Amino acid sequence: MTSEFDDDSQDLSRYRVYSRREIVNLLRTVGARNQLVRMQANNGADAVITSILEVDDSGDAVIIDRAQSALTNERILQSDEIAFETVLENIRILFFASHVDSCIHEGRPALSMAIPESLIRLQRREYYRVPAPVANPVRCAFAIPGETGQAGGTVIVPLQNISAGGIAVVDEKKQIPATLGVIYEKCRIELPGGVIETRLELMNIHDLKLTNGKTTRRLGFMFVDISNAALAAVQRYITKLEREQNARATGMA
Repeated sequence: MTSEFDDDSQDLSRYRVYSRREIVNLLRTVGARNQLVRMQANNGADAVITSILEVDDSGDAVIIDRAQSALTNERILQSDEIAFETVLENIRILFFASHVDSCIHEGRPALSMAIPESLIRLQRREYYRVPAPVANPVRCAFAIPGETGQAGGTVIVPLQNISAGGIAVVDEKKQIPATLGVIYEKCRIELPGGVIETRLELMNIHDLKLTNGKTTRRLGFMFVDISNAALAAVQRYITKLEREQNARATGMA
């Protein structure tokens, strides 16, 4: 999940909505306009397109249409982390649930979740992503906490893309624990102009099957409380990449 900001001093916290009334109104509008919603569970293994059927403020419930597959529904019901993504008037809406339950809505089976305590609202222009170079990859080092009584370790993976809101990385060996919402402390990104350090929150997970039959994992992270200096360095790097891409496109590289 990535984004680009208009102001160097901002981070994604400004896009997180906590107002109960605003959250209810946004979700009701998504439902009323029949906007498609992507629902992702089990670390990205289950992803379906659904819709919001009703938002019951007094009952603290968001009613969501079920998947067509009974097996997929069962796996979603057993998941302890579900992510939702939709677009409303060119604004990207992201919200999460720790679990969903079965219910009956207007005589038909459906899914129910509690109204989220917060959601993220991003305008499309605010999360433009630039592909990271393959020939000379930028890498990010994650400090992975150890199990109880055991020391942790460091995992270094290449960036797939970058924006002023976050990064996506490729984790071929699936070494980074894939739990949505987890915040990794003191992540180090090796930009050409120097190393920056920031916190990163895991926002989405995609397991991709390659043409050779193998699978790889793409993880999307959001910057958390990134410093002004680090964000400025990211933006300088994005500008550099865009100039290089434009030069290649015009045959001047």
